[in-house]
Amino acid sequence: MAGERPKGFKLLKAALSTRKSATMLAFGFSSGLPFSLLVGTLTAWLGEVGIKLATIGIFSWIGLAYSFKFLWSPVVDRFQLPGLERLGRRKSWIALCQTIIAISLALLALTNPAASIGNFVLVAFVAALASATHDIAIDGWRIDQADEKAPIELLSAIYQFGYRTASIVGGAIALVMAARMSWPNVYLVMGAVFIALLFVTLSAPDSSRPEKKSLYGALAEPGALKPNVRAALLAVVGASWLWAILRLLTFAVSMLTPADPSAKPPSVADFTKTWGVLIIIATVFVPLAVAALANWMARKPDKVLAEVDTRTGSGRAVMNHLYSALVDPLAELSRRMGWGVLAAIGFILTYAICYNIWASFAYPFYLDYLHYTKDEVAFASKIFGIIMTMIGISLGGYLFAKIGRFPTILLGAILPPLGNFLYADLAEGSPRIDAFAHLLRLDALAQAFGSDERMMRLLLAICYENICTGLALTAFVAYVSSIVSKKYGAIQYALLSSLLSLVGTLGRGAVGEAFDTFGYAPVFRWTAATALISTVFVLLEWARVSAQSRREQAQTAETVDQAKAAG
Repeated sequence: MAGERPKGFKLLKAALSTRKSATMLAFGFSSGLPFSLLVGTLTAWLGEVGIKLATIGIFSWIGLAYSFKFLWSPVVDRFQLPGLERLGRRKSWIALCQTIIAISLALLALTNPAASIGNFVLVAFVAALASATHDIAIDGWRIDQADEKAPIELLSAIYQFGYRTASIVGGAIALVMAARMSWPNVYLVMGAVFIALLFVTLSAPDSSRPEKKSLYGALAEPGALKPNVRAALLAVVGASWLWAILRLLTFAVSMLTPADPSAKPPSVADFTKTWGVLIIIATVFVPLAVAALANWMARKPDKVLAEVDTRTGSGRAVMNHLYSALVDPLAELSRRMGWGVLAAIGFILTYAICYNIWASFAYPFYLDYLHYTKDEVAFASKIFGIIMTMIGISLGGYLFAKIGRFPTILLGAILPPLGNFLYADLAEGSPRIDAFAHLLRLDALAQAFGSDERMMRLLLAICYENICTGLALTAFVAYVSSIVSKKYGAIQYALLSSLLSLVGTLGRGAVGEAFDTFGYAPVFRWTAATALISTVFVLLEWARVSAQSRREQAQTAETVDQAKAAG
């Protein structure tokens, strides 16, 4: 009928008008705001009060809480909070974490980072843990609440809208506020925002807790590894993770604790060169080796169950969950990919490493070294930058359809590190950027819009970096989504995507120390060389997938020929 609105529009309107959708919008905002404030904006505050870049690099390690949150997801999913359970299965955790975040932001406002950096980092770390934990609960709430009126796709889109809005508030608006009031007052205001969000949480719907039953039934079936074998394998992986986390924490404490003036201060570069490699081995390659060992043991009759294991209990449930989160997904991946899993892991570890290494130093570079104002950085980095990122994401999707998966992935490995040469040029006064802009008359265009050459330089650098990074991240998401299995989709994706930031996060301390020692321009050029490493792994993985595709096509053709011969 003419004038009748399409069914999809009616579904969208109905979904957006529901209480669940309004709550999802608020929860998306609640997830995005602390990440922006803690991992991004807080570095602007630290740079302004004169904290060394090496220390800022160590501070950025709090972002590992988001990468490793799957480690305690079983607790959030199953444990009932005493006294808060009546709020609801998910709401109890969300409300608790929002309260902790609000208190932590207030404590940050009351702490002087220049005088007490150790306490400041400790409070920020607690806030990051609470933020990562409340993200787990919000993800569970979104899945629980999805129905025909509010499908999971729409709830996810609404969540992303809230999340991106929060990144603007926690980034651009926070910087604009900081230009007009003190940083402590900015964080007090943001803490008050979380108090308001807490009221939204208390009024939100929630799902009932499912009946307790045997978890992960496949682990109790005949042919599965025996519980004592799984426990031994899990103990090795758990010990590796525990050692890595404790080593990071002890070094961070040594860096942030006031040292004896006569003693040699700890070197982040030395730590990264020695312990950083061992931490990657402990958190990536030891679990991968254990997964391969699990596959080998699964072929030994004395290591597997001969009949159904009917024993249950809370300890067994937790062990099964941790095994299914830390060992089983990697075992399935290595079983399916064989030795090719090493190329895939190498690709994931090194892809976008250049961006991940220097991201925490963007605000100190823009504000303290280049002396842009907070308003200028707010517009260029967050508003203009987010638009450019969205263009890059769209370009990535277009290239996937036009030229294919691995050509797009290869571009994503090569192009972002080249942006470091633009930032090196910025650090040296922008002679090449100015020449390029003058050639294309971009300087005249900037003046026509009431801007100047100085702002144009920053916009050009951010334009290139964010478009290329958006393209690269789109390629990464598509690649990881293509190699995970449907059985372990969410867990494998969480594990593999966490590896993307691991090397970059560990390297930030050393890069910060290098910035302090050698200056920005040389270090930008050195880190651009990481494109060579990631490109090699992309080509190896491309060759592996191509060879596998040819084998499958040959097998299919052989099967067809045999069927024709039999017919």
